[in-house]
Amino acid sequence: MSGGSYNYACAALNLEDLVGKRGDLREMADRLAGLGYAEDAAKETEELLVLLNQWSVRAEVRLNRLADVWHAVEWWDSNDSSETRVHEALAKYRGDNDDAGAPHA
Repeated sequence: MSGGSYNYACAALNLEDLVGKRGDLREMADRLAGLGYAEDAAKETEELLVLLNQWSVRAEVRLNRLADVWHAVEWWDSNDSSETRVHEALAKYRGDNDDAGAPHA
């Protein structure tokens, strides 16, 4: 069999590449552990999976918090909405609904 047994996880050189290969990394960690002489590499692969999962959860929480703000700015910049909508989204983001829609100096 030619290469690619783990969807070329070996070619993942950055976080963007790795995020979509967690299943392949899991299989690689299991394979390394099963070799009996690559426990150190298996352990580090496991640690990388833990870090990816932690990062993913943290990033998703922040994404959910910021999505409305990003949406408001994007729509304002494309002239589909107003600056007021940005201020409303920021007030919601900050939990400061007493000041919704008011520009901050």
